[in-house]
Amino acid sequence: MHKKPYLPASIFNGRNETAPRVMVAPQRYIQGPGVLNHIDRYLSVMNIHRVGILASKRGLAAEGQRIAEKLKSSNIESVETVFEGECSLVEIEKHVAVLADEKLDCLIAVGGGKPVDAGKSIAYRLDVPVVIAPTLASNDAPCSALSVLYTPEGANDGVEFYPTNPAMVIVDTEVIAEANERYLVAGMGDAMATWYEARICLNNPQALTPIGARPTLASCAMGEVCAHTLLEHGEAATRAVVANVCDESLERVVEANTLLSGIGFESGGLALAHPMALAFTQIDRIHHNYLHGEMVAMGTLIQLVMEASKDTDKIARFFARVGLPVHMDQLSLSPKATDALDTIIEFALKNKNAHYMPMPVTAASLREAMLNANDLGLKISAELGDDAYRRVQGL
Repeated sequence: MHKKPYLPASIFNGRNETAPRVMVAPQRYIQGPGVLNHIDRYLSVMNIHRVGILASKRGLAAEGQRIAEKLKSSNIESVETVFEGECSLVEIEKHVAVLADEKLDCLIAVGGGKPVDAGKSIAYRLDVPVVIAPTLASNDAPCSALSVLYTPEGANDGVEFYPTNPAMVIVDTEVIAEANERYLVAGMGDAMATWYEARICLNNPQALTPIGARPTLASCAMGEVCAHTLLEHGEAATRAVVANVCDESLERVVEANTLLSGIGFESGGLALAHPMALAFTQIDRIHHNYLHGEMVAMGTLIQLVMEASKDTDKIARFFARVGLPVHMDQLSLSPKATDALDTIIEFALKNKNAHYMPMPVTAASLREAMLNANDLGLKISAELGDDAYRRVQGL
């Protein structure tokens, strides 16, 4: 089903106009232990009679089945479809074809970042609202009105935007607590970048958010609260997930990873950390073995080193304590791998967000920042040890 691409910059940023401040967010955000048991009640505000449920085969057998049973008890019909592989246009169009004649009122996307992003794209093509039920707190995708697309082989393939954010985001922290700690830790890597990128954009009059607008103070404040929350509760939340326990630290970090970071990046803006993360995906061994938030963590350190931030050492030490990568070897990348570094640098420099930094970002300056961040990470890893990283990676 063909849909005309939605370009938010054409809406919010006309020619010869000063870009306005714009904040976007999901209509409703619901988080807590066991909230999926009440999804039928939450959906009652949407006048829903027939829904599609998109999830992986495992997700459909677990949370998908539970959702379907709850909906059935309230006389809401459901149609299930299995997400496989990448959030690619090939996968998206496959599900659109399957669901096009089902007369759905809504699509529920269940799972991690890729099925969530695919669900947003499928719902847009079907012209129905999307409800997100994340099973991981590994990234800030659930709340946003965009999807990161990949090729079927897994390389970054751009971004797709939508006119509206999800109608509802339902985060069951009992489900999050049962997941491997690596996903929560990766989510902290993604979320920590939010404040450091948003503050760059706020202070650069030329910087625009992903929707083509100027950052809002509210979204930047969310990014700052997000960073403080992670620093205060991140390590305790990791221990809670290891013990499969929902406690206050886990609740706060899940909200930081999902809601604060989601609104913060979309309405606060991106700088160098995310272009670096996307550039890392151009190296197959990195893309296939590491999570988005792990790449963002390394990108954040590179950004902080480039801007000579006073927070660099503090953030690097936090990353090391929770088990995020702090040097290149922890992303299977050698600082001596010139061809790989060239590929990463070339790709990052093509991203306009990288050039919102308060200094010129060139191939030479970016290479220097990468190598200096690597040296800092090696120093901190030698001092603190790499036990947390090895545990999180299952080594």
